[in-house]
Amino acid sequence: MPELPEVEVTRQSFCERIHGARVTDVRLGKPLRWPLGVEPQRLVSRTVGEVARRGKYLWLPLAGPDAEPGGLLMHLGMSGSLAFSPEPGAAGSHDHFDLVTTRGTLRLTDPRRFGAVVWSDSPADGMAAKLLAGLGLEPFDPAFTGAHLHAALKRRRVAVKLALLSGDIVVGAGNIYACEALFLAGIDPRTRSDRISRARCDRLADAVRETLARALALGGSTLRDFRDAHGMAGQFQLQAQVYGRAGDPCQACGAPIRRVVQGQRSTFFCPTCQRR
Repeated sequence: MPELPEVEVTRQSFCERIHGARVTDVRLGKPLRWPLGVEPQRLVSRTVGEVARRGKYLWLPLAGPDAEPGGLLMHLGMSGSLAFSPEPGAAGSHDHFDLVTTRGTLRLTDPRRFGAVVWSDSPADGMAAKLLAGLGLEPFDPAFTGAHLHAALKRRRVAVKLALLSGDIVVGAGNIYACEALFLAGIDPRTRSDRISRARCDRLADAVRETLARALALGGSTLRDFRDAHGMAGQFQLQAQVYGRAGDPCQACGAPIRRVVQGQRSTFFCPTCQRR
């Protein structure tokens, strides 16, 4: 599933090229998770504003000719990707949404159709507000501190990795990044959330930011079919310390990396470097 780094890399790969473009056509393929919520023809002649990201969602503002507000909230689902191209070619069986503009076509390809493109008057209204409600802090928000993390974890009695994955404390710490951040912080992913000290929360908050910043610099992770809007794959997974390395020696201490299952997701960690 594309996580925050992959979504942000995707945004960066097309946001400047589409900014200021005028919509000339909208093409719909098979239904996605939710309906578009507006007649496609209503999007024609609107102008694309500055593309923003919140968590794993992209907000594409589309101002009407009379400055009427509105926009599209987009999500890549489990296996979706966005491509922006002057000549995208005919839509294939997995291409479910085309936003045709004067600068090119933004196409959502999603084999499993868990992605979404929905219309709202603003991110604070309608379906967008409903989907964005409950999201935690952005990892690079100054408010995301060890104190914030400690207070949030104190209210939970679940394994710390599951708390990170919930998305209502901090967004972006998906499976691979949660595993890597917990390794960097030296915390066993099975540790109960309410038993983690403030000092360890300070280290974990720093580790989440550092891990996600490194992922962004490397273009995210490509475990299956992720590509940005240029068609480029991410490289973070090639530098993972623990994720996907069960049985390999830890690069810090040499102990074998272990794999367990938490919440139906694989968790990788070093039993020596990461303590409860």
